[in-house]
Amino acid sequence: MKVGFIGVGNMGGPMCRNIIKNTNHEVIVFDLNPDAVKQCTDLGASAGSSVADVAGRSDVVITSLPMPKNVEEVAAIIAANAKPGTVYIDLSTNSPAVAKRVCEALKAKGIQMLEAPVSGGTPRATDGTICIMVGGDETVCDAQRPLLNSFSSEVVHVGEIGMGSVAKLINNMLAFCNMAAAAEALVMGAKSGIDLKKLDQVISNASGFSSGYRSVANKAFAGDFRPTFALDLAHKDLRLALELADELGVPGMIAPQVMSLMRLARGMGMGGNDSATVIQVYEKALNTQVRT
Repeated sequence: MKVGFIGVGNMGGPMCRNIIKNTNHEVIVFDLNPDAVKQCTDLGASAGSSVADVAGRSDVVITSLPMPKNVEEVAAIIAANAKPGTVYIDLSTNSPAVAKRVCEALKAKGIQMLEAPVSGGTPRATDGTICIMVGGDETVCDAQRPLLNSFSSEVVHVGEIGMGSVAKLINNMLAFCNMAAAAEALVMGAKSGIDLKKLDQVISNASGFSSGYRSVANKAFAGDFRPTFALDLAHKDLRLALELADELGVPGMIAPQVMSLMRLARGMGMGGNDSATVIQVYEKALNTQVRT
């Protein structure tokens, strides 16, 4: 099978490379960054000259893109160039409305779509343990499970098109709220004078632990906020989650406050840092560093 992969950056790249390493499929890649493409071609993929080129040559086209508008733009090119019967799998974090709109446009061209956002960050994308939440026709999902399993340890079909995005946005909203709470808690610890290594040992083995806590703690303790998952992307995901909450009539008591914290961080020039950089808003305001 010929698999096209468009968008082989921080997240797409590791997933694409796992497909190359774990399957016998012919993989064709495209990205605006030549270095990202080279990391895949070095493992045996071929480079496509454009989105249209990849779409026209592939049986399955996968995208991993930063913004919903990018998904719509690329999907329109795929619709115009892919042959009927092609399967399109979008791994991006999207809005349910955009996913449905894209699916309808592709269906008119005889192209089947799965929305398949992922969660786990770059480390789990790299080691192949990422979680994929799939929206779309279950028969199509089952047919593509071997491909999805080549770069994931957990593939969950959550319903029709749109439900993958719903699952992803809810998951990320919860993770970001956990991160914000962890940031506040760790600054409290630093201000109190407690041994942060001991505090970390307690939280890591007690009821306050979460993956959001671990992310913030690791970044803060090392003073290293180089992006694994950039704040700008986290801000986009949370904005989409708040839009979904508004559509559903769910009142926001916590997530809107986290959004304000993210806006402060971005206003302070931290948008390109890791999403855990929200702790630096507290650090700078209180002249306190959370370091071990």
